[in-house]
Amino acid sequence: MSELNAYQQTNLARWDELAALHPGIEAYGLEAFKAGRSKLRQLDLDEVGDVRGKTLLHLQCHFGLDTLSWAREGAAVTGVDFAPQAIEAARAIAAECGLDARFVCSTIDDLPANLDGRFDVVYTSRGVLGWLQDIGRWGQVVGQFLKPGGVFYVADNHPTFNMYEEQPGSAELQRLYSYFYRDEPYRFDSPGSYMDATAPVAHMTEYSWNHTLADIVNALIAAGLRIEFLHEFPYTYDQFYPFMECDASGWWWRLPGDDERLPLMFSLRASGGAQQAAE
Repeated sequence: MSELNAYQQTNLARWDELAALHPGIEAYGLEAFKAGRSKLRQLDLDEVGDVRGKTLLHLQCHFGLDTLSWAREGAAVTGVDFAPQAIEAARAIAAECGLDARFVCSTIDDLPANLDGRFDVVYTSRGVLGWLQDIGRWGQVVGQFLKPGGVFYVADNHPTFNMYEEQPGSAELQRLYSYFYRDEPYRFDSPGSYMDATAPVAHMTEYSWNHTLADIVNALIAAGLRIEFLHEFPYTYDQFYPFMECDASGWWWRLPGDDERLPLMFSLRASGGAQQAAE
């Protein structure tokens, strides 16, 4: 990988430690996955569509359970993550489960130097975009690896939801952060893992950036993609605060009382455009 700046080095140290820790955390459901349970949500399956016989590139794949779930759906998968421990764990799980998959250790920025070819599907989902400093570069990389007419898909926390934090002692949120991107990231010191706060970790500091919906959409348009849809949802994929409630689906978390004042998640699908076809 090319030289990382101080923010990226700090994030890599934390994520490499988490990637070694997470396969053993029960909440990740590794044993259920090995027994055949998919890690994909029905939303993923419905909005990405049939992947049988297609090549699929999964960006920021962590230790690969979503990537390998797509392999079980019939895709020829390649997963990418910048944490060596994540890639090591993903390869081991793929071998243990007898799943054919390729995993590449790379940052998004460096991926064109570390991977060749184009893919029918480029996929990224759940808790990923905030770790990217340069969303424009991300869009370029997506465009470079997506085949003309291929499908790009992302589902992640809504940037509006990212403005808020828990108000101590209350089942309410308070606005602490800007909706708009700024060069200097937000610093968070997080003891434990986001999946298990009691898990001991040495690297507690992490940095993240907020990107507006306009930033995300325009990065993809600038890369030659055509936006097919943008959806916004009053629920999200994890219990970010203790007062959030799981809905009847068993998959999605909402604010108390089914409060729909804030969008909590978005999904976007785009296709390779004419600019790509002309390259």
